[in-house]
Amino acid sequence: MKIEIFDTTLRDGAQGAGINFNYDDKIKVIHALDEIGVSYIEAGMLCDAQSAEFFSELGKLSLTNSKLCAFTQTRRAMERCENDLFLPYVAKAPVPCAVVYGKSWLYQVSNVLGTTAEENLAMIADTVRYLHSAGKEVIFDAEHFFDGYADNAEYSLRVVDAALKAGASRVVLCDTNGGMLPDVVGMITKDVVDRFGSIGIHCHNDMGMAEACSVSAVLSGAVQVHGTISGIGERCGNANLNTLIPVLQLKLGFDCIGDRIKKLTKTARFVNETANLAFSENEPFVGGYAFTHKAGAHIDGVNKSPKTFEHISPEAVGNKRNILISGLSGRAAVIEKLRELIVERCMGSGMEEFAKGLADGTVSKNDPVVVRAAEMIKAKEAEGYSYEDAGASLALVLDEAFGIRRRSFDLLNFKVIVDEDGEGTSADEMRSWAMIKISVDGNEELSAGEGNGPVNAMDVCLRRALSRFYPEIGEMHLSDYKVRVLNSGATASVVRVLIESTDGVSVWRTIGVSSDIINASWQALRDSVEYMLSRHSSGAESQR
Repeated sequence: MKIEIFDTTLRDGAQGAGINFNYDDKIKVIHALDEIGVSYIEAGMLCDAQSAEFFSELGKLSLTNSKLCAFTQTRRAMERCENDLFLPYVAKAPVPCAVVYGKSWLYQVSNVLGTTAEENLAMIADTVRYLHSAGKEVIFDAEHFFDGYADNAEYSLRVVDAALKAGASRVVLCDTNGGMLPDVVGMITKDVVDRFGSIGIHCHNDMGMAEACSVSAVLSGAVQVHGTISGIGERCGNANLNTLIPVLQLKLGFDCIGDRIKKLTKTARFVNETANLAFSENEPFVGGYAFTHKAGAHIDGVNKSPKTFEHISPEAVGNKRNILISGLSGRAAVIEKLRELIVERCMGSGMEEFAKGLADGTVSKNDPVVVRAAEMIKAKEAEGYSYEDAGASLALVLDEAFGIRRRSFDLLNFKVIVDEDGEGTSADEMRSWAMIKISVDGNEELSAGEGNGPVNAMDVCLRRALSRFYPEIGEMHLSDYKVRVLNSGATASVVRVLIESTDGVSVWRTIGVSSDIINASWQALRDSVEYMLSRHSSGAESQR
């Protein structure tokens, strides 16, 4: 059975605090969602001349899988649709679908709209009919439906009936307040489906149950599911499509986006990156930690049979398994990590036999190379390094230990200057400068950079120096920076710096440790750049 996936990231998602998509962002997101195969993309609210201009540009897009939708409200009370401030724009917009929202809770009709029950029904029917006559497919969002049904079921059902009779292709039941429990949503949805047939579901996440409520609605007969990438949206957000799509398709057997589900992880990261959001690695299915294993028993289990500790194959959603390594890890975990990080890198390095043994599983836990790798990790951890969440730095350390590290540049010297005018200086007024001299294959480059803080200045300066030799350096940027004090020596403490970097598709993390925070930051920054360049040159996929 086909379930229509309706993405409202650019409308309802954009209503989330701190989220703002510019024109270019919206176009990128639309193409990404079309590529993954969602049925509908709600591109935003069409409410004035400026938004009408944006929608006119959307008419020039060529999409393969998705229908673009404009979002609008019903006509105002006691007014005609053609005289409305917004509806004529929607009627003329070069997109195939219009989404209209209206009240289905009698309490809100009286206390928010300030009109009568019958006039609200007329507003809904007139608006749907007007846009349907203009050639639009019309989807009606029955706002606050579940609250309205609990308060006065008869009236809420009349709202559904009015929209469908006026020409709506779907009526969508909205848990606008996000306060419903899954069993209640399922029960009410079944009643509406039994009466009217084709129904959609739109849930908010104010109780953390938006996905569960959406699944319950589908099991009760809903054929269209609304949500956003990563669940972004107003208040606590919307139903998370990154979770809903795999649950519906992989667990329950519905057809949502077909084989394109293998692009889900990549799409989720891309949309978060475009929205300038820190991606949550704890997200089910698509997060970097979703298939990450640390406990020795878990690692041994997934090596023998992945289904022992993985409910689906990571590749089914375009994700990958990740094994965490620490000084306490067993050698089986070390072998697995070596297999992940080293095999391809060993080719052409004189270690082909060892790499072959890793690949075919014949390398023993007692192999001298495995023992050396485990001891090396323990030695580095004794200095304060931790590679559990810094896989890129670990990869470089192992490369170096086995003599296969390819250095993209050598640091000759660097200097960082922090300028602060005095007490009371705001963070925005504090500027830093960095000067870095590097050498690439004997060619020296001296560069200077200014930034908001010393790490930003070093980052700007280093990438400027390297851009002459490696233009691809422009693809990456730092996405997170964390500092942890490792002992209680106050200002003399050793600090651990963790940097997260991305090229918009892959994410990798690096670590630096020193009693000097600038030096620790430089180590992590250097590793980040080295990792990106080494993997770029070898064509290897970035490791989280």
